[in-house]
Amino acid sequence: MAGTKDSGYIAEVVWLGVVPVGGGSLRSEARDTVDLAFGGVEGEAHAGDRRPSCSRVTNLYPKGTEITNTRQLSVLSDEEMGDIAAAMGLDALDPGLIGASMILRGIPDFSHVPPGSRLLFDSGACVTIDLENGPCVFPGREIEAEAPGHGKLFKPAANDRRGVTAWVERPGAVALGDKLRLFVPDQRAWAP
Repeated sequence: MAGTKDSGYIAEVVWLGVVPVGGGSLRSEARDTVDLAFGGVEGEAHAGDRRPSCSRVTNLYPKGTEITNTRQLSVLSDEEMGDIAAAMGLDALDPGLIGASMILRGIPDFSHVPPGSRLLFDSGACVTIDLENGPCVFPGREIEAEAPGHGKLFKPAANDRRGVTAWVERPGAVALGDKLRLFVPDQRAWAP
């Protein structure tokens, strides 16, 4: 396994949310703090150490196959959220409407941080980035309910800026205003 190196970027947590189990939608509810456990945030719809595979991995497994849950969290950047809102013609975009777990400020081009990067919080909690979170139609349905005529604009506006999916490597508490450091894999980019 490659080691990691400090990227020099320090970010701040500006929004936290939880998608309630059985809530019937992907909307997340704002929180001031969350306790990250090995399985994610307890009581959250995406929590757990395993999950059924979804349409994004059907080239690997039939839909519904039990796999490791690397999608415990949906992490986005405040800067990219602003870009998405502007591209949609909105003044702002409520992170709860897109099922966000965490919004950070201070890491440029956040949606393209390398997989395997770590977000190390001052509390000692650490989150590992899995992959870029490609935009889908589900947030558009939530946005449409609040801003008619704008829901269909989400998917193209969020392309290349929907943030990342992540999983908890080390448990700990995270609160609004907390600082974190970005560590990236200490390896060269793949160049076949």
